[in-house]
Amino acid sequence: MASLTWLDDTTPFPDPDMALPEGLLAAGSRLSIQRLTDAYSKGIFPWFNQGDPVLWWSPDPRMVLACEDLIISHSLGKKLRQIARNESDPEARIRVTTDAAFASVIAACAAPRASERNTWISPAVQSAYLAWHKAGAAHSVETWLDGQLVGGLYGVCLGRFFFGESMFSRASDASKIALSYLVAFLQRHGIRHIDCQQQTRHLASMGARPISRRAFMALLDQALQHPAPVWSAGRILHTGELATMA
Repeated sequence: MASLTWLDDTTPFPDPDMALPEGLLAAGSRLSIQRLTDAYSKGIFPWFNQGDPVLWWSPDPRMVLACEDLIISHSLGKKLRQIARNESDPEARIRVTTDAAFASVIAACAAPRASERNTWISPAVQSAYLAWHKAGAAHSVETWLDGQLVGGLYGVCLGRFFFGESMFSRASDASKIALSYLVAFLQRHGIRHIDCQQQTRHLASMGARPISRRAFMALLDQALQHPAPVWSAGRILHTGELATMA
């Protein structure tokens, strides 16, 4: 029977199938690296407003992007080809990197959108994921234009599964460029799926689709049987390879 479980720092997570119809599973505890790792490994993620207890979710269905299903529009494809042609040029206007500015990316993702008054990515959440980044599990992808950070995303990689958290854009297609390069990197390292958590029309327009919790857990359990790729700071090339920073 569905029910809400209250957690202290030692209470184990309940079975995700115990989640309420909207996906809320548990409340309480802290955003420690250990707790976050345990949660994500079980298909659970935190999402809550600043000042509220930590709320833990496992929605059914779950929005997932299969890397091979990424939809690239004609205009974006043209822009990506231009970036690829110029990526060896030290004077290239657009560059894509990973783990070059994690703190700046998550701070930009936390900035309220025009349609929102606040954000769930509170200073406490930023601090928790920055610690997880330093521990090697949370990563960012950055899009740079003329040396300025104009878009990007951040998420978590466990095994051969990537959990997308949030993205931002200050220039046309900047976040989509970051996503496209992330997908190339993931595919090169045998990672086939990106968890998008919640269903939105924007994610659907890029190829993400809702799948059942059972199907999601099957994909996750299989992906966790493999080690995560070696992921270090550098430039991402259109092939998904990492190059050293210029």
